[in-house]
Amino acid sequence: MEHDLGGIHILGYSVAGEESVVALPQMDACFDVGKAPSEILPINHVLLSHGHMDHAAGLAYYFSQREFIGIAPGCALLPERLVQPVRDLLRAWAKIEGHEAPARLIGMRPGDEHELRRGLVARAFEVNHGVPALGYVLVDVRHKLKPEFAGKTGPELVELKKQGVEIEYRLEVPMVAYCGDTAEGRWLEFEAVRKAKVIVLECTFFDNDHVKRARAGYHMHVRDVARILPRLENEHVLLTHVTRRTFLKEARRSLTRLVGDEAMGRVKFLMEGKRPRQGPAIPNVPAEANSHPRAG
Repeated sequence: MEHDLGGIHILGYSVAGEESVVALPQMDACFDVGKAPSEILPINHVLLSHGHMDHAAGLAYYFSQREFIGIAPGCALLPERLVQPVRDLLRAWAKIEGHEAPARLIGMRPGDEHELRRGLVARAFEVNHGVPALGYVLVDVRHKLKPEFAGKTGPELVELKKQGVEIEYRLEVPMVAYCGDTAEGRWLEFEAVRKAKVIVLECTFFDNDHVKRARAGYHMHVRDVARILPRLENEHVLLTHVTRRTFLKEARRSLTRLVGDEAMGRVKFLMEGKRPRQGPAIPNVPAEANSHPRAG
């Protein structure tokens, strides 16, 4: 499903226990990988929140397919404790397939940053899911001239820089925060998460008698979302991870009863989006792909 939230294009699919993948093509980032749908193959960075199968099953396929169609090796950011198990998984697939696809794995801890491109960083933060897990916030990093130097000419600014004077300050604009699967926790304390333009947040359980199930699985119940919504300063709240047992109209009605129509003005469910336009999602297969070990 597709959404355009304040100019940020989001493409994804999320059904609890089945598959979760949330892609931001313009930022060259994909949160979780699901079963690795073809639409995410051109995206160079997978930001894996945790290792549960519905979020991580397609990781080996993602790396393999990129090589098969002639794209440079992909990069996966993932919780540090999962790096070695994922390496083992990729090696096991190499034994099965007869060929190991190149893959770049970067272990992350809360607070770690990785530059996706100039001026855009992914920062990991702690979430609460009972297994090694991280959330990520994409931050637009800008360097602005300090006000006291606003009247200086270009040559004067160059001279000040030569003298070692810091003429700029760093401005961080959090764009998208992705919490993955998580119960309430310390992640609510992080300003960049609460103030990101878009927050992608799970809401798995809706039945009144499923609160204990939500707690046991470190997931969010609709009551939890209603309780924390006033604390979130995000322009857009995108809810994911609804189960198949809950119809989206029922999910929206349940949350609306708790928070009211006005608060729901900034809330959308990922699976309420429009279906993606049909068309080629991956580059044309180059001729050299025919020599790949899997070709034919």
